[in-house]
Amino acid sequence: MNMSDSSFPALPGIYRLVFLHLEPLSTFIPVLSVWIAPGINWFYQEQIPSNAPIPISLDDRTRMIISQLVNCYLLLGLLSSIVFRAVRSTLPNNPSAQERLIGASLLALAIADVTHVLATFFGLPEQLRYTPQNWNGMTHGNITITTLLFFTRVAWFLGIGRARFYFGQTENQRVKSS
Repeated sequence: MNMSDSSFPALPGIYRLVFLHLEPLSTFIPVLSVWIAPGINWFYQEQIPSNAPIPISLDDRTRMIISQLVNCYLLLGLLSSIVFRAVRSTLPNNPSAQERLIGASLLALAIADVTHVLATFFGLPEQLRYTPQNWNGMTHGNITITTLLFFTRVAWFLGIGRARFYFGQTENQRVKSS
């Protein structure tokens, strides 16, 4: 499959790297960490940075909730990876349609970015909220990396570093680019 900018003008360069490869990969990491190693108990413990030992066991409800959470991570990664590739291969000569579909997905993800960061931030104990130097990798992933992904989505919508075919275009400009 051709991965050149010409086959996927709605998602060029850095945006393709981030949204088609890095972000889906980042969503698979928590899945693998629960399913394979270091395991569900470690994943549970990492949600809030602490020096407490990893619990030996978790109750069934907690195990179920964590399993459902990592399934949501898996779903997000699969949707981005599979849907974005389907848009590219199905609409290679229609950048306006590509951009509308990619934009719809990126908007939904941007909304989820904001709610995810807020839920994580306000879920932290107050003494940890404003001390990112005390956060662990999980907290930085949930807040720092998600915030970077959000701003990358905003940059995409603003047309920074890419041609625009739908968003930010008048109706006449959209017709010409289709």
